[in-house]
Amino acid sequence: MTDLADLSARELAARIRRKEISPVDAVRAALARIEARRDLNAFITVVADQALDAARHAEQQVMAGAALPPLHGVPYSVKDLTLTAGVRTTMGSAIYEQFVPKEDALPVARAKAAGTILIGKTTTPEFGHKQGADAPIFGRTLNPIDPRFMCGASSSGAAVAVATGMGPVALGTDGGGSIRIPASCCGIVGLKPTLGGVANLQPPDLFAANSYVGPMARDVADTALLYEAIRGGDSRDPYGQAATPPGRAVPLTLSGLRVAWLPRCGNRLDPEVEAATTAAVRLMEREGAIVETIELDFVSLEQHFLVVLESVLAARIGEQLERFEARLDPSLVGTERRGRKHSAIALHEAGFARTRCFGQLQGVFERFDVLVSPTVSAPPLPVEQDPNGIVTIAGEPAGTIRGAWYPYTYPMNLTGHPALSMPCGKSRLGLPIGLQLAGRWHDDRFLLGVAALLEAGLQSSGGRHRLGPAP
Repeated sequence: MTDLADLSARELAARIRRKEISPVDAVRAALARIEARRDLNAFITVVADQALDAARHAEQQVMAGAALPPLHGVPYSVKDLTLTAGVRTTMGSAIYEQFVPKEDALPVARAKAAGTILIGKTTTPEFGHKQGADAPIFGRTLNPIDPRFMCGASSSGAAVAVATGMGPVALGTDGGGSIRIPASCCGIVGLKPTLGGVANLQPPDLFAANSYVGPMARDVADTALLYEAIRGGDSRDPYGQAATPPGRAVPLTLSGLRVAWLPRCGNRLDPEVEAATTAAVRLMEREGAIVETIELDFVSLEQHFLVVLESVLAARIGEQLERFEARLDPSLVGTERRGRKHSAIALHEAGFARTRCFGQLQGVFERFDVLVSPTVSAPPLPVEQDPNGIVTIAGEPAGTIRGAWYPYTYPMNLTGHPALSMPCGKSRLGLPIGLQLAGRWHDDRFLLGVAALLEAGLQSSGGRHRLGPAP
């Protein structure tokens, strides 16, 4: 008999609605899985009593025949960078170790209105500042497939939780790939929505926003279900003033889809990743998609992205540094100090580069329906990888981690285009390989539709796209 913790959000919601299972059972199953896999260290805070109280109330609503929202009784988690009313939100840092918000972030409030039950807050490096799943206040989060390798960051715990049945869906955040990278490393699906398409009022500078809240799940359909629950703009969001446009209709077939295939963007590419992602694109071609290989330079954006990341962290935590420095990640301290050295001119130059990249991608989407690339340049890196050091890809030094390992992801944060990562194969060591799909502004539903069609094709291919055996 299938464990309730392994059911999809869709099936859980349907069976709860039919009174076949109780929300209490669903929550207990997720909590039991958290307890059974404590070794993975996916959560900073677990709210078991609160979740069970909410589940009992949800059960009463079911038995009373009340009108039920789409995710009624489904347990889920929220990354610990996102505000949750009455539940500790640490930002992964000693600075906020005891901070309890009074209000939910807007996507959390929307997920709650859709019937979800919060079971806890998942791990993140401090303020999501680095590509390493560790922080002094909670330790290291492990890849559930092979702990010798990274699970991806900064939505580390969210990806691990979803991949292992600690709730079928989760909310992550993405400031440079932080949903898509751990989704790729853990073999799940994660969507970074269009800028303003899921209103996010939490960043202190909404006009320069490049951080997004988005859904993570084990398959495309569950990702889409949580996306529908949280989507929509807000009058307080400068990029979400009007009602969120619906975008293009969800495609019924891949036939005729115009695909821009971007295997490289100025980076070195691991042969296993190239083989798996190319095989997925060739499957799209066999299904009737029109594929053209293109060239873009994203690696050169790394220096500008770092100016944005480091300067905003310096502005955000600089006043707290002296008081908390001894309890902070040395990597965060170094990031803050580099941020203090960036000039206003450098920050404006980063804005100029962001604008140029936006124009470049808009030109791509005038010709193509979707931009397809690897999510990262290599399978999950060794867990001891220095987040500020040189990355080795295919046995050769390839540069620093952003430009070398995930140059495909952070440009979409700068330009606002929606992008998702989905599994497309495994390495010979059984490590997941992710494929990134990016689309036009507000084409999130269209993008999810393309991903669902490709997911079905990959599943029906009988695993022939894999390079090696599953673990």
